[in-house]
Amino acid sequence: MIGYMYILLCSDGSYYTGSTKDLNKRIKEHGEGKGANHTKKRLPVELVYVEEYQRIDNAFYREKQIQGWRREKKEALIEGRLGDLNGLAECANETNYKYYKEQN
Repeated sequence: MIGYMYILLCSDGSYYTGSTKDLNKRIKEHGEGKGANHTKKRLPVELVYVEEYQRIDNAFYREKQIQGWRREKKEALIEGRLGDLNGLAECANETNYKYYKEQN
């Protein structure tokens, strides 16, 4: 069964990532406030990105992967800047090995 992973742009500028078997039905539900709590409070929403998979479980796995991404990385995907994805995957906080500071 075909599955879809999709990204919506919400009215507050946030992104919502989801997966479904029926993309048109799910987008309609989001638009009517019947979707997730995140989108319900941030209407209207706009579909900005879709990936199609042969199996719904693959779409669900991809959804979970992208949900963990920072905003900049999601925007690179949406804009088709695939070459930027690896660089945006690096951890940018102080626990990153590049920023390691020995504690006394």
